Amino acid sequence: MLTLLGKPGCHLCHEMRQVVERVLADYGASLVEQDVRDDLHWRRYLWEIPVLLLGEQELARHRVSEAELRNRLEPIVRAAAGGRDER
Repeated sequence: MLTLLGKPGCHLCHEMRQVVERVLADYGASLVEQDVRDDLHWRRYLWEIPVLLLGEQELARHRVSEAELRNRLEPIVRAAAGGRDER
């Protein structure tokens, strides 16, 4: 599960969500959106949104292309599959 930190009305957040949703469809993963203002833990990113996280690991900030996101996710997916390509 990935977390997208953003806030309502943020056009960059909307753009990143669209990219992430297209990529995640290939992986069967899910996306949770979190308003960066709702939790003190996330407020460190207040001026850096959107931010895409996998757990505490930052995958992208501000903008990411589909190709960039796939390149960042592939090693994680391979490691989780024990080195097997299950797609």
